This record gives sequence, structure tokens and C-alpha cells, in this order.
Amino acid sequence: MNMHLKPGLWQQQTVKLVMTQELTQAIALLQYSAQELTEFLEAKTMENPFIQLESGEMKALHQKEKPGSRKKALQSREERNWVEHVADQSQTLIDHLRTQLTHIPLKATEKKMLDFLLYNIDENGYMTIDIKEAAQMCRCSIDEGVKMFHMIRELEPAGVGARNLQDCLLLQIERLSDVPPIVPVIIQDHFVAFAEKNWRPLSKQLDVSIQQIQEAADFIQTLNPKPGIHFSYEQPTYVRPDLSVVKKDGSIEVHLLEEAMPKIVFQKEYFDELAAHKDTKLKEFMKDKHKDYLWLLKSLEQRKRTIQRVGLAIVERQRDFFFEGPSRLQPLTMKEIADELDIHESTVSRAVRGKYMQTPYGTYELKSFFPSGLSGGTEGAASAEQVKARMVELVNGEDKCKPLSDQEISKRLEEEGWKVSRRTVAKYRGLLAIPSSSKRKRYD
Repeated sequence: MNMHLKPGLWQQQTVKLVMTQELTQAIALLQYSAQELTEFLEAKTMENPFIQLESGEMKALHQKEKPGSRKKALQSREERNWVEHVADQSQTLIDHLRTQLTHIPLKATEKKMLDFLLYNIDENGYMTIDIKEAAQMCRCSIDEGVKMFHMIRELEPAGVGARNLQDCLLLQIERLSDVPPIVPVIIQDHFVAFAEKNWRPLSKQLDVSIQQIQEAADFIQTLNPKPGIHFSYEQPTYVRPDLSVVKKDGSIEVHLLEEAMPKIVFQKEYFDELAAHKDTKLKEFMKDKHKDYLWLLKSLEQRKRTIQRVGLAIVERQRDFFFEGPSRLQPLTMKEIADELDIHESTVSRAVRGKYMQTPYGTYELKSFFPSGLSGGTEGAASAEQVKARMVELVNGEDKCKPLSDQEISKRLEEEGWKVSRRTVAKYRGLLAIPSSSKRKRYD
């Protein structure tokens, strides 16, 4: 085979997408959450002196009264004083414990040991370090360590400083006067058998009826397994919905929530003032920044339009959810929405990332409207969420003295048109934190 390689000039026509800076920006803006978009726009105002960021209007949560009305005056006074009626949520568990120890005289080594032990209590209120190890690290005596350890365990809330769940429950019942006599015995000596619900052999071993063990279980349920959790210092996270869905007169209304979103405003007066200068470099700078503003405005409008279109398409495909509730969520893929809107699947993925929809049933992330499908019988396709919701309904409505087994739940679902294996039922039960039938059984 002879090949002749010769140098030469050749022309070839190709089509390719050039990722310009503007296109890259538009893609980035679409996938930003509301918080990320705000941060991006704030950074833009630092780069472009002609852009100003204006926060959206915050609407009042109450209706306005007529000027001069008595109700308005009282309301105004209440609004000024509202902060006096709000409890301080900033106190941590360590602060709460330390406050109770303020007036107790301690030696320097004891105080050092106490501080070290306090900082080794987790957010649930459990002690996470061995006392001997703590004493060595603090260069204190073991006796001082034990003394401070027991001092902590006497504080409120009851159960704080416990080693484990069993220890935590014992600390709590020590302070109660109405404890059934069998409870301390069960927790102290038969906790594993009790927790695994091996109650029949346990009742014989303790020579009590199984109903008495059930009464003990009901009492133990009233105790707090995590006494420190109410003092968790982590700040709650809030989401800002991008869309709102309202049911009205048998129809659904979808609104794009723009009020809380920051808006960019072009500083025209400042721009016109500088435009009077004849500096060539300044004029070139101003031209670039004005172009930057226009592209940013266009990208924001495109982002808003895409989110709105995707949101409307989701609502249309998930109508049963909005009329009948979360249990009616249907299987849906991003490709289906992309095909319907004639856009790329990646565009849908970016549009739903970090975006939320306020619905009559709570606020949901947009991507949660794309549940995985589960093949069904006569009713066609069902979502895993639908099956889980139905499982919860079945368990809540069961006879607690004769709870449904996984096989029985599977059979019930199949009768309703959803073919779900026993193994899948067990898997979903685990995800829903529903105990097995043997552990759900009551002995009344």
C-alpha cells in the first residue's frame, strides 16, 4: 500500500460551540442557588462601579391598619418590644452546665479537669472520654477526675455526662419517684434482651407478665435518650423558595418569587457624569463595564425564564401531588422535562439544582419531584416515594398487637397494584426507620 504524504493547505468546514465568557456566565447563573446568586452579584458590584445591588422588598406578615387606629398603635408598641419576649437560643450545653457550677469553690486542678471534661461532652450530652485518660492529659489525679465526672452527672438536664444510652436512662430514673419497680432491673441487668424485644423469655426470667414489661417499655419511652440535644449550638439553616404553588378554585397557580431576590441597577447618572471626560482609556473601560451589565441582565432574565418554564412543567406533570398530597408523587425524569421544553437535560439539571418550591404541603427542593420509578401492576408505574408513603400508612393503621410482617405488607401493596418484593419492603422500612414487626408488637 503506497501512501504519498505531501504538505499543503486544506479547508474543512466544522460546527462547534465556542464557550464564550458570556455563555459560561449564563450557565453558571442558572445553576446557582438563591444564596449563591446573591454572593455572585455582590462580587460583581465590586468589579463594576456602575452596578448597584438593591435588596428585594420584605413584605410584612400582618395586615396594615388605617393610620391613627388604636390597633395600629398597640401593634407598633408590641413590635418595638417583641425582642423582650423572645427566649435566648444562643446558650450552648456547656454554657448551661457551667452556669450551674458558678458558685462551687474548686481548686485550680479541679477547675482545669472540669473544663476539660465539659468540652468532651458531645451535643447529645454524652461523655466521650475515659476519666483516667482525661486525668493523664490534664496532669490531674484520677480522684479529681472522678470527682468532677460525678459532679457533672448531677447537673441538669438529667442524664448529662452519661457513658451510653443505658447509663443515661439510669441517671434519669434515679431522680424520679414514680418509676415502676421493674424498670431499673430491666435497664441495669437485661437491657440488651429488652431492646431486642426478647420479652417472652425475659418475662419468665423475671417472673412477671409480658404486660408488665410492656408497661415498663411505655415508661422508658418517656425518658430522654439525648438530654443535651436541645442545647445544640448549630444555627438552623433556611432555604429561600424560588417558586410558589397555590391551589385556588380547583386550579393551580405557579408564582416566581422575585421579591426577596436582589436586583441589579445601573448607575446611569454616575455613568453619564464620567462620559463627559475625553480620556480614551476611561471610555473603553466604561464601554466594557456597560456591556458587562447588559450581559449580566440578559443572563439573569434567561435564568428566571428557564426556572419558571421548568417549574411549570414539573407542576403540570405532578398535578396529583399538588391536589392530593406527597403520596401521589409520580415517577419523572429530567429527560422527560427536557424533551417537553426542547432543551438539554443538563439545562434541567442546572435549573433544579439548589432551587426550592413552596407548596401546600411544605417546601420541597425541585429535584425531589424527580423520584425514581418502580414498575407496578394494574396501576402502571409508581414512585418509590409513593410506596414508602403507603407503607407508613399501613404501619400506622395496623393492629399493634398483630403488626404486619414485610411479606404481608408486600402482599397488601401487590393487591393495590404495586408489585414490591419482600426484600424491597424491608429495604424501604429500614430507610423509614420503621422497626421490624416483632419490635413493633405491643402486649396489652
